[in-house]
Amino acid sequence: MFDFLNKTFILKFLKFGIVGFSGVLVDFGTTYVCKEFVKIPKYIANAIGFTVAATWNYFFNRIWTFESRDPAVAFEFLRFFTVSLIGLGINTLILWVLVSKFNKHFYLSKLFAIATVMIWNFGMNLLVTFR
Repeated sequence: MFDFLNKTFILKFLKFGIVGFSGVLVDFGTTYVCKEFVKIPKYIANAIGFTVAATWNYFFNRIWTFESRDPAVAFEFLRFFTVSLIGLGINTLILWVLVSKFNKHFYLSKLFAIATVMIWNFGMNLLVTFR
């Protein structure tokens, strides 16, 4: 279905990764402020950070990565956000398992969860959101 060695596919994945990295900074920054300064419980702070980053990522992926011209921005954002919410569920499950069951460091576990969810998000956004 997809030629994974196709230059366009690789370029989109690299752009998605760059946008995603900026989103990681937004996610971590928001999560850290919410958890450490505002004293919001860690899993809620994680959800807030993830949601802010997903919104950030949508706009940059729409404009730069996928170069979407879809005039139905609200519907496109809804598809993107739905993919992101499923990603949030996967992210939170991974984070909970690593922290609660395996007693791993919260932020290292979060980084692993983000990397795992990136694969989900790219694939679903390529196939569903920005098709």
